[in-house]
Amino acid sequence: MAEQKFEDAFQKLEAIVKKLEEGNLSLEESLKAFEEGVRLSRFCAKKLDEAEKKVEILLKDSEGRLLSHPFSLNSAEEE
Repeated sequence: MAEQKFEDAFQKLEAIVKKLEEGNLSLEESLKAFEEGVRLSRFCAKKLDEAEKKVEILLKDSEGRLLSHPFSLNSAEEE
């Protein structure tokens, strides 16, 4: 089985949230949807974490050379 893509998982998660918010599901259906939503949420969070670790910010030094630095949310917010 092919690995699930982030975008597909996120779309499924959005659809589950919409169904749960509508409130038309039975208790059993709601529980199944909730369990699947939790699974998808964890999958998406893991994929985002993996992507964050791979991102690098390229900055120029005073001599115009590009330097590679690991991405961090704190450094991105400071700029």
